[in-house]
Amino acid sequence: MSSPESISYDPRSVSFGRRIRVRAMVAAARLLATRSPQRIRKVLAWLHRDVRPATYEETCDARQAVVSVSLACAGREGCLLRSLATILLCRSYGHWPTWCLGARRLAPFYAHAWVEVDGVMVGEDYPDGYFRTFFTVP
Repeated sequence: MSSPESISYDPRSVSFGRRIRVRAMVAAARLLATRSPQRIRKVLAWLHRDVRPATYEETCDARQAVVSVSLACAGREGCLLRSLATILLCRSYGHWPTWCLGARRLAPFYAHAWVEVDGVMVGEDYPDGYFRTFFTVP
């Protein structure tokens, strides 16, 4: 049995020019998501050179654009793709939040990827300390 979920997929809420950029970042994120976690980490570490830290508002805006434009990123199961697309979109604007990969602290096992700014998860409905972080790209 499935549970109902509200998805904020609304591509027309994002301007046409930005929608093209977001879709390009989602496509790049799809390619990157097929790699191992170590390879993803290396690529992101290379990409985050020479950019300033992102603010919470910038990161939240990027995440909302990604979720609005890509249906694959909008659901609960698209966390890796959503986090990668968000971080790549932020990078395309010259700022960088922290990318995190971890798992739920309590059983059953549930892996999750997210972005955060100053230790605060962006756009996630989980309480602080819910996930144990395996590694980050700050």
